[in-house]
Amino acid sequence: MSDETNAPATPAAAPEGAPMFQIQRMYLKDLSLEQPNSPGIFTEQSQSQVDINLTLGFEAVSDGIYEVTVTATVNTHVGDRTMFLIEAKQAGVFEIRNVPPQQLDGLLGIVCPQMIYPYVRAIVSDVCSRACFPPVILAEVNFQALYEAQKAQQAQQAAAAPQTLN
Repeated sequence: MSDETNAPATPAAAPEGAPMFQIQRMYLKDLSLEQPNSPGIFTEQSQSQVDINLTLGFEAVSDGIYEVTVTATVNTHVGDRTMFLIEAKQAGVFEIRNVPPQQLDGLLGIVCPQMIYPYVRAIVSDVCSRACFPPVILAEVNFQALYEAQKAQQAQQAAAAPQTLN
């Protein structure tokens, strides 16, 4: 007979100073649907045009705690008449500690948005359907490619900026 118990093992505490990354919360921060030309727009037979804009943002909430947001704006119109406009802002709160600044930037600009984006896609599609329009399925996004392109553009702008000597 042994003295072992069936109590669940508790995870070992991370060593002091070890990098830490964890999701604290995912939530819908803002949602807007506008149908300025309903119900008349439902009778339109013309092909609609869909404009999609994706915006990322992040801010420090407190020491080691960051809010990251992904906002999708979908504007669907027939000619100059708006069928519907959806703006969905999904947010996540992440605890990130003991990470070098260059890695922190990548976590906030790539990893966190990748985790949030599926929620935004589902919300946009669901809201379209509930508003009696065909669902808009947002395409997959390569956040790493976007991040690298943004960094390259920033480096190019910095190189092109006139240098002043004091």
